[in-house]
Amino acid sequence: ISVDPMAYEAQFFGFTPQTCMLRIYIAFQDYLFEVMQAVEQVILKKLDGIPDCAISAVQIRKCTEEFLCFMKGRFDNLFGKMEQLFLQLILRIPPNVLLPEDKSQETHSYSEEEFHLLQKEIEQLQEKYKTELCTKQALLAELEEQKNVQAKLKQTLSLFDELENVGRDHGASDFREGLVFLIQNSRKLQSIRENVEKESKRLKIS
Repeated sequence: ISVDPMAYEAQFFGFTPQTCMLRIYIAFQDYLFEVMQAVEQVILKKLDGIPDCAISAVQIRKCTEEFLCFMKGRFDNLFGKMEQLFLQLILRIPPNVLLPEDKSQETHSYSEEEFHLLQKEIEQLQEKYKTELCTKQALLAELEEQKNVQAKLKQTLSLFDELENVGRDHGASDFREGLVFLIQNSRKLQSIRENVEKESKRLKIS
């Protein structure tokens, strides 16, 4: 079997010409084996009808195998010539023929230098795309962080509003006075807690 990849032919046919030839070879070989088995069975049946026949089934099998090897050798020789003919003249696309999807190459041909320049431009565009993608990810992360900060800021402002409302409920005119009021009450609560802890320790000791 030829080792030429014949990629352009594979693009047109949907399979490599070598694969086609291999399937033909295997199909014919299988058919040859089946025919020889059938011939062997016919010979054996004919021999059964001959009285006192000196030819045994083992001899028939040996002759069948020898004839099969002879036929296979002849077939391999002929198939090699047939394969060469098929791959060169039948299953090969001439070098001056373009497939329909490649017709644009006739009007948009590029030299090797221009092709390399296009490849370089594509690589630059890919790098630019990767950079822009990374920048986009960074901006999205920053936007998410800003959303979190904004949410925390809203919580803080809400807390200040609550503190201001508490101050107003207790007669404080503005937030600063309310904050002083809360600090004073906090200190009172801390003093009460300390007194309770001291009294608790004294009771345990006594």
